[in-house]
Amino acid sequence: MEFVPSAPIHRILCADCGIPIEPNSANRCVACLRNTSLVFDITEGIPKQTSVSYCRNCERFLSPPQAWTIARPESSELLAICLKKLKGLNKVRLTDAHFIWTEPHSKRLRVSLTIQKEVLTNTILEQTFEIEYLVQYGQCPDCARLAAKNTWKALVQVRQKVSHKRTFLYLEQLILKHGAQKDTIAVKEVRDGLDFFYSQRSHAIKMVEFLNGVVPIKSKGSEQLISSDTHTNTANYKFTYSVEIVPVCKDDLVCLPLKQARSLSNISPLVLCTRVGSSLQLLDPATLQTAELPSTIYWRSPVDSLTHASDLVEFTILDIDPELALAGAFKSNQGTGHPDEDDAGRFLQPGDTAMGYFLTNANFNSEAYAALPSDRIPEVVLVKKAYPNRRKKSKARSWRLRSIGREEGEEGETGSGRGVIGRMGGRDQKKVDDDYELFLRDLEEDPELRGTINLYKADGPEDPSQDMAMDVGSGPQRKGGRRGKKAHFAMEVDAVPTTSTEVNPEEEEHEADFPEVHLDELLDNFDEMTLGAGAENVSED
Repeated sequence: MEFVPSAPIHRILCADCGIPIEPNSANRCVACLRNTSLVFDITEGIPKQTSVSYCRNCERFLSPPQAWTIARPESSELLAICLKKLKGLNKVRLTDAHFIWTEPHSKRLRVSLTIQKEVLTNTILEQTFEIEYLVQYGQCPDCARLAAKNTWKALVQVRQKVSHKRTFLYLEQLILKHGAQKDTIAVKEVRDGLDFFYSQRSHAIKMVEFLNGVVPIKSKGSEQLISSDTHTNTANYKFTYSVEIVPVCKDDLVCLPLKQARSLSNISPLVLCTRVGSSLQLLDPATLQTAELPSTIYWRSPVDSLTHASDLVEFTILDIDPELALAGAFKSNQGTGHPDEDDAGRFLQPGDTAMGYFLTNANFNSEAYAALPSDRIPEVVLVKKAYPNRRKKSKARSWRLRSIGREEGEEGETGSGRGVIGRMGGRDQKKVDDDYELFLRDLEEDPELRGTINLYKADGPEDPSQDMAMDVGSGPQRKGGRRGKKAHFAMEVDAVPTTSTEVNPEEEEHEADFPEVHLDELLDNFDEMTLGAGAENVSED
């Protein structure tokens, strides 16, 4: 067997210490390369201590250069913000970065970085070091504008020229269910409606589009020049959007012009409004013929309601023939019901009570109504069944609502009124309370109406003098106070405070078909709004 010698190993002397080593690109041994890392500091130019800006009001960090971002502690978003604050990081290669735990109250963030850099020819050094960030509290530009007064940029004025507030009570629930109030910085009640204030024009346009999808409206916008700069060709405007809701509400009696009635499948001019959505749902009480009146067609020839739900009269059913009698007077009249005579037996029984319009002695200021033949005008129009025996009892409801709780310029805790509706007080307070009770009854008696809003379980009766306040966003409540931190641009909401009285079941007169709100329709206890103890029940007056 022939011997094959191995290839000779060439060695050189280390350039620093002179010991024999295998050749490498640095011509240095391992020990000398380690000493070289002390001479060449690859972290030079990277600050070991810096600061990050944090807005305590909206809980956002400043992401250079001007963006403000919501970031949770030790999250990847916060780590990215910290790395953007470092200068000189683009001259090295970052291989690893992670947070080092610190006390939450220390206002310090510690980040461990591992970087690499070529110091000699084909020689790469790796080094791990720590950077400390000081969390500095401040205000972002948005919160700074909110802290000042009259700094809104866009305003949405919602108006409805009716004598009650039931439309706005329902609209408030729709806004809360769909979260349309999250960009609202303030809301204020005025004589015929509400004013919504926004910090950006796009938020106001979004609200107008939302209103157009849930109620029949017409809108127009205007702008006012606040300041301008001729050098940069920039200007500052305030934008106002006027929104008018049709003055027709659920259960209203409407008399359409003959031409308009013929265009709606030749329906009778005298109709009831059964539903208000993006369009009006109309019903002929005599034939149960239905028609839909879009808002675009309505505003071409607007009509007002002949009479509203507050003008409903209580009738007692004597016979399903039907013969009706005025409650207390028992005056026999021939009437038209809703539902009609053929279907009345399925809903009404002799001795029941119904609410309707008594048209015999009515006098309306309407040309369309005056043009109707007398034989086409019924003496009575029934609208819905009533429950007077149950309504006389002040029984606590097992459910409640929430409402927008903060007005523009209002300081401290919210008042004792029901959200934004009814805060003007004065002579109209009792009327608002009555409208609110009618709204609650409508929710009880109409499952389809309940399906469009959120109802919440009531824990139990509490002291109505205590005012509940909740946040739309999540967050712990502050110590020593009832109010938690508010999410960015989120309107606060209140639990609806009303008194309640328990009823002895033996004293309650049983009504089998009394409308009840089932448990499966209720949401659990305001979980998403950090509700504290002391919740209050919604009850009947």
